[in-house]
Amino acid sequence: MGLLDKVHQFQTARQLMNAGLYNYFRPIESAQESTVRYNGREVIMLGSNNYLGLTNHPRVKAAAKAALEKYGSGCAGSRFLNGTLDVHVELERKLADLVGKERALVFSTGFFANLGTISTMVGRNETVVVDRTDHASIYDGCRMSYGNVRKYRHQDMEHLDYVLEKERGTDKLIVVDGIFSMEGDIAKLPEIVALAKKHDTLVMVDDAHGVGVMGAQGRGTCNHFGLTDDVHLIVGTFSKSLASVGGFVASDADTIHYIQHLARVMIFSASPPPASVASVSAAVDVMLEEDWRHEALWRNTHIMMERLQAAGFDTGPSETPIIPIVVGDDTTAYRMCVRCWEEGVFVNPIVSPAVEPGNALLRLSLMATHTEDEIHKAMDILTKVGREQGIISSKLQA
Repeated sequence: MGLLDKVHQFQTARQLMNAGLYNYFRPIESAQESTVRYNGREVIMLGSNNYLGLTNHPRVKAAAKAALEKYGSGCAGSRFLNGTLDVHVELERKLADLVGKERALVFSTGFFANLGTISTMVGRNETVVVDRTDHASIYDGCRMSYGNVRKYRHQDMEHLDYVLEKERGTDKLIVVDGIFSMEGDIAKLPEIVALAKKHDTLVMVDDAHGVGVMGAQGRGTCNHFGLTDDVHLIVGTFSKSLASVGGFVASDADTIHYIQHLARVMIFSASPPPASVASVSAAVDVMLEEDWRHEALWRNTHIMMERLQAAGFDTGPSETPIIPIVVGDDTTAYRMCVRCWEEGVFVNPIVSPAVEPGNALLRLSLMATHTEDEIHKAMDILTKVGREQGIISSKLQA
């Protein structure tokens, strides 16, 4: 087969476009607020990870502007060589304090934080143990590690115990999402930590969707369970609650020292630009000072969840601001997204292989800045579309 044969044979996206069901790479024409402008219309945004509503906050934008004026648009090099600025170091201090660890290390993306950490910590003849529904960046980090990769069934602690027992005698790292990004359920961290101690295993939590959402003041899933000291590595991202792009890992000083000198994605990729770093630093400050955002996020989550369940939607195992509406087949998910937009709501379709075939869903996510009126209006639209598509019964109350 020629190298380009697969390119020409890939027709899935074009088929969706031709059917009017394509829901990807949609150009938004405004800031990521509770409502956005898309295709010339104002619609309610239920498809953003901007959990605390900070991407357009005046202090966050002002910090980015000030950094741009002082440092310019980029660092022109990697963190390892000429690309570490004082703002990088300051942010790392804030992040370590935020999640309760001795040191932190900033990467260019959250994806790179997982790649760099896992591939550096796990080597040949060592084992990384992952939940089957962990994020793609965790799996790619495993592939880069040259270690043995073992999977356990989602949230199945008996199976995790079995997998760890099978790897007796090898050095192991369990890697798990704090909040699972598709279904919105929370990792069973107390049980995972207990099994890690039983099997002499380290634990790493990817808290991309937990920072800003879980724990006191949004300090994360480990803080929520009181297990910060029992989790060796905490990874986070800036593209959700912290209103920018980038990522970090936090741990003890020796582990961070090791990662920063050996992680290939740290040494051989460009440093995060100063405006982005400064905006994250400001977002951390605002998050800790404006407690109402954390409270409002959970109030909005409870309102939406109650209405979805009262209407008869299947919301899966969600217990966080990530709320799936399970619809079944991929085509139904695509069709519902189009109809929701036509009615005034922006949502995201999640289809295989991101979920198991036959478990396609709409992934909703709430923000602290959604008003109750916006939630109820969006819910009325979702109910209307759900009834049209036969996902819920017209006999149930909205």
